[in-house]
Amino acid sequence: MTKILNNLEPKRVFEIFEELCAIPHGSKNTDAISEYCVNFAKEHQLSWTKDSHNNVVIKKCASKGYEDHPGVIIQGHLDMVCEKTPESAHDFQKDGLQLCVENGFVHAKDTTLGGDDGIAVAYALAILEDESIQHPAMEAVFTVDEEIGMLGADAMDMSGLNGRYLLNIDSEEEGVFLTSCAGGLSVDIKIPVTFEEITDDVKECEIEITGLLGGHSGTEIIRGRANAHKLLGRLLLLLNGCVRYGISEITGGSKDNAIACNVKIKAFVVKEDISTLMEVAEELNQDLLTEYRGCDDGIQIQITQNEKTSGRMISSKAKEILTFLLVNAPNGVMKMSSEMEGLVETSLNCGILNLKEDAIRIGFSVRSSVESAKWALYEQLEYLAEFLGCECSFTGNYPGWQYRADSRLRNIMLEVYEEQYGEKPEITAIHAGLECGIFADRLGEIDIVSYGPDILDIHTVKERLDIASVERVWKFTLEVLKRL
Repeated sequence: MTKILNNLEPKRVFEIFEELCAIPHGSKNTDAISEYCVNFAKEHQLSWTKDSHNNVVIKKCASKGYEDHPGVIIQGHLDMVCEKTPESAHDFQKDGLQLCVENGFVHAKDTTLGGDDGIAVAYALAILEDESIQHPAMEAVFTVDEEIGMLGADAMDMSGLNGRYLLNIDSEEEGVFLTSCAGGLSVDIKIPVTFEEITDDVKECEIEITGLLGGHSGTEIIRGRANAHKLLGRLLLLLNGCVRYGISEITGGSKDNAIACNVKIKAFVVKEDISTLMEVAEELNQDLLTEYRGCDDGIQIQITQNEKTSGRMISSKAKEILTFLLVNAPNGVMKMSSEMEGLVETSLNCGILNLKEDAIRIGFSVRSSVESAKWALYEQLEYLAEFLGCECSFTGNYPGWQYRADSRLRNIMLEVYEEQYGEKPEITAIHAGLECGIFADRLGEIDIVSYGPDILDIHTVKERLDIASVERVWKFTLEVLKRL
C-alpha cells in the first residue's frame, strides 16, 4: 500500500498516525485500534493493560538519570467523530480513511480525519518506542468513547496510575494551554400534567419564537444570547389576565447543552382574545429586539391561526407551574471566575422543553469548574421544582477540573514555549467538559495541562491537521519531558 505521509516530519509520528487512520475507529468501534495499541506494546516489550471497555495503558520505565523524577502521563482518546459528505460511500465500520496532503495540511477525502485525537496517540507511541528520548517514568493512557460523553475515562479504573503530571494532548489550537474545565450534569424537571376538554369558543393558534442564534451552552453561554424557552416564559406571563388560552402542544429544543434557538406551542385561544394575543406578542417582540440588539437581531414571535376549534389542553395548574418555572428558573452565567479573567465559572442552560403524554419536561445543562457550585445550582433547581410539586432528577454527572494556582508543569511548559516560540502562550480554560476533569477527580493532586497542534474544523468533513504545527508541538513536548 502506498504511504501518503512518508515524507512528513516528524517521520515516525506521521507513520504511526497513518497506520491509525487505516483502522476504523469511530466511537463504539474501538476494538481494532485498541488491539493495535496492545500489539505495539508487545512488539516493544512494554507493560500494558487493556480493560473491558477498550481503554489501554502502556507503561515505560524512566530514562537513565530520571529514575527519581515524578512520573508523567501522556493521555489522548482512541475514538473519532465519523462524518462524511452526502455523496461519500465511505463505511466507517470497515473502511480506513483516504489521506491527502495539500497546502501544508493532512486531511481525509470526503470524511473527518480523526486528528482529534489520533495525533495524541501517534505522539505517545512514537515517544514510547524511541530510546533516545529523555523522560521520567511514563504512562500512555488511551481512553475510548470520549466523543460520546467521555464514557471510557468515566469507566476506567485509574488506581494503577502513578504519574504526577498529565499531558492531555486533546486541544486543537497551538499555543493555547488549557488549565481548567467545567464539570457538569443534566437536570430533568417534570411537571405533572392532566388534560381538560375545551368548552369556550376558541381557535387554535401556533405561537413560535424563532430567529435566535443559539449555540453551545458551554462555549457560547458567555455571549449573553437569548434563550427561546426563557422568552416564552416572558410571553406567557404577559398573557396572564388578558388572554384566555390553553396549551395543547409544546416543542422546544432536543439537547440540554444547546442554547434553545426556537420553541413552538399550540394553544386554544378564545376567539375574542386573539387580537390581544397578537398585540402582546408584537410589543414583546419589539422589546426583545431592543434588549438583544447586536446579539440576537433576528428574534421573531410568530402567531399563526389554524382552523382547528376543538381539542384538549393542559390543566390551568400545569400551565401556571410551567409559566412560573420558565420565568423564575435561573439561566445563563451565574458566576465568572475570580482567578481567570473572562472565564465563566458556573452556568446553566434551559435547553429542552416539550410536552409528553403525562408531563412537561424541562431539561437543563448545569456546568461549573467548582464542584460545590455545580451541586448548589442543582439543589436550587431541585428545591424550586419540588416546592411546586414537580419531579427533579439528574444524569450524566462529570467532574470539573479546577484551576491550579501553583503548577510546576504549567511553569515548565511556559518556559519551554517562550524559548522555542519567542512569545508567550495563551493560558486559558474552557467552560465545557474534558477528560482532564475525570483524571483530576480520580487522581487527586495531579498536575495537568491540555494542549495540542493546530487542527482546523474538527468534527467536520473539512477537518485538517497542520503539518508544521505537528512538528513544532512534537519538539515542544520532547523538551517538556526532558525538563520534568
